[in-house]
Amino acid sequence: MTNYAILWADDEIDLLKPHIMFLQNKGYEVTPVLSGVDALEKCQEENYDIIFLDENMPGMTGLEALEKIKVIRPNVPVVMITKSEEEYIMEEAIGSKIADYLIKPINPKQVLLSVKKLLDKKRLVSEHTNHSYQRDFRNISMAFGDDLDHNDWAEVYQKLVYWELEINQTENKSMIDVLEMQKVEANNNFAKFIASNYKYWLSGEDEGPLLSHQLVEQKVLPHLNEGEPLFMVVVDNLRFDQWKILESALTDYYVKQEECPYYSILPTTTAYARNAIFSGLLPAEMKQCHPNLWVDEDVEEGKNNHEHDFFKEQLKRQGLNLKTSYHKVIHVNQGKQVLEQLPNLFHNDLNVLVYNFVDMLSHARTDTDMVRELAPDEAAYRSLTKSWFMHSHLLETLKIIAQKGYKVIITTDHGTVRVKRPHKIIGDRNTNTNLRYKQGKNLSYDRKNVLQVLKPEEYHLPKVNVSTSYAFATEDYFFAYPNNYNHYVKYYKDTFQHGGISLEEVIVPFAVLKGKG
Repeated sequence: MTNYAILWADDEIDLLKPHIMFLQNKGYEVTPVLSGVDALEKCQEENYDIIFLDENMPGMTGLEALEKIKVIRPNVPVVMITKSEEEYIMEEAIGSKIADYLIKPINPKQVLLSVKKLLDKKRLVSEHTNHSYQRDFRNISMAFGDDLDHNDWAEVYQKLVYWELEINQTENKSMIDVLEMQKVEANNNFAKFIASNYKYWLSGEDEGPLLSHQLVEQKVLPHLNEGEPLFMVVVDNLRFDQWKILESALTDYYVKQEECPYYSILPTTTAYARNAIFSGLLPAEMKQCHPNLWVDEDVEEGKNNHEHDFFKEQLKRQGLNLKTSYHKVIHVNQGKQVLEQLPNLFHNDLNVLVYNFVDMLSHARTDTDMVRELAPDEAAYRSLTKSWFMHSHLLETLKIIAQKGYKVIITTDHGTVRVKRPHKIIGDRNTNTNLRYKQGKNLSYDRKNVLQVLKPEEYHLPKVNVSTSYAFATEDYFFAYPNNYNHYVKYYKDTFQHGGISLEEVIVPFAVLKGKG
């Protein structure tokens, strides 16, 4: 055990000798002093891991000593001990950032618990988390051998995300490599599951999960409430683990009424998945029903310029005459404009807000060395996402909506996966550029680790010509051309990509939040 140093200031310190001896027997070094002045002098001379301060000492009180100690030792945890249960004393101590608060009479075990909570918490949490994951590791791995359905896979993924977040909060992260291996195994089995079932979900032959094109009708419109605005926030490219980080920042303002991860359609890209959300149609139907809105892969025009038009057509099909708004936020100024227009949006039935920052972040990480350095792995990628959110106009917007007590739906169109292994593919010059899926004719590749779609109509995918086929990369593979192969692989390896089949891309968040008002 670490030999921690404790400073204890109390004008009746002699009466606390049994407590001090108890801590010393547990391996702690305890320095006793009789006053706040002595405590301050000791802090100036020595370093301590924790300080106990009696609140009611003659001369310099505990609260006065606390204020001065925090100036010279701001990061040392201080425990306030008092006989008084006066609320104002507690509030003043808490406002001065004490680490713990004990009321006399105290017993040695109570003191020890406070010490362990403050000094050994990281070690104890690490040990408990690692042991708990080790127990669950076997259960998760055994589940891969079962006949899992789409609900089971969503549950498996949520478990893996839970353990990833828990392990990343531990001090030594000793189990993270084991978890990464389990995620690889999970994605391998999940790709087989999608290959075996996906097209049957689309045809209605098998009961499948909630998919992108069903999201608005089944999960958004039922939350419309006459006389009260509903907000639908779509954060492009938001993974489930990133959502759990953002969710923690919203607990002070919202009550979560519902959370149900849904499945993004293939390809897991904005052009297909997000257009499917707003149109309520699968890609082939979008092209057939709205040829003026659908943009093929071989056209240079942006693929998501008509989301609002698709959305209006879906509402018209549903027979709904709603007062709606649609805002796409790409730049900071656009987010500021939404915030300024918010009072007007409260008069609408449904407001859609699309935020593109996370997608822009993934592209910037690919193209910019500095961003790649800032986000070398998933944990850092989550941290950057949270940093953006905490300082964004989106959070300010959500706070104001919460104050009104209104309902907000937060979701995304697809996730993203960190690609690590290249997969050679050959296609003609009209083949699309996405690294996780290819659409073209005469595609040549090893079928291993690829979902081959030779009949796009079975997957409700559009055909540019009669020989069009699709290929979807699975797990953490990405497509690379033989020409200039090494340079290409070096540039794109370890970047976040989407369009293919992985738990991270396909199973994405959907949550309904109610403002606390």
